[in-house]
Amino acid sequence: MGTHRLLCHPDTPPKSVKSIGVTLAGDAKGGLLLRWRIEGCADLIVPEYAGSGRADELWKTTCFELFVKAPDGAAYAEFNFSPSHRWAAYRFDSYRAGMANLDMPDSPQIDHQMGERYFVMTVKLPDLHASSAEAALSAVIEERDGTKSFWALAHAAGQPDFHAPACFAAAIPAADAP
Repeated sequence: MGTHRLLCHPDTPPKSVKSIGVTLAGDAKGGLLLRWRIEGCADLIVPEYAGSGRADELWKTTCFELFVKAPDGAAYAEFNFSPSHRWAAYRFDSYRAGMANLDMPDSPQIDHQMGERYFVMTVKLPDLHASSAEAALSAVIEERDGTKSFWALAHAAGQPDFHAPACFAAAIPAADAP
């Protein structure tokens, strides 16, 4: 299990969000458990429940993301998770090229809790089987006044780009023993 701190892109400061941390843990069946914890959620836009299912363009509002690639390869996968319980999964042949839907035999399980100071988004991603892979963890945060901030483990120079190689700054943890 590993806990990571996301950094806000310097060109997109938040209004109320103070910090975002992500916990990433492997399970014995090759899945992942991800938990994003936002401190300062008073103005956070939380998309309404829309039922579990695939959807595109989730990044246009509050959304949580995982990118996974082999350490020596150009191909990677992108996963988007919305508090609405909608999700997306794509594969890319290389940096932003060759995008296609990624087949998912089982849907991710998505849940969230919101309190006065904290918002927690939890995702169980089954059957990933990506041990010894590199990961990029990120979040798009939208607040009530329209402010959007872009958070990642690391940022490349220029505009926010979660696909950039610099963002792949974490390792997928080994599976937990049963």
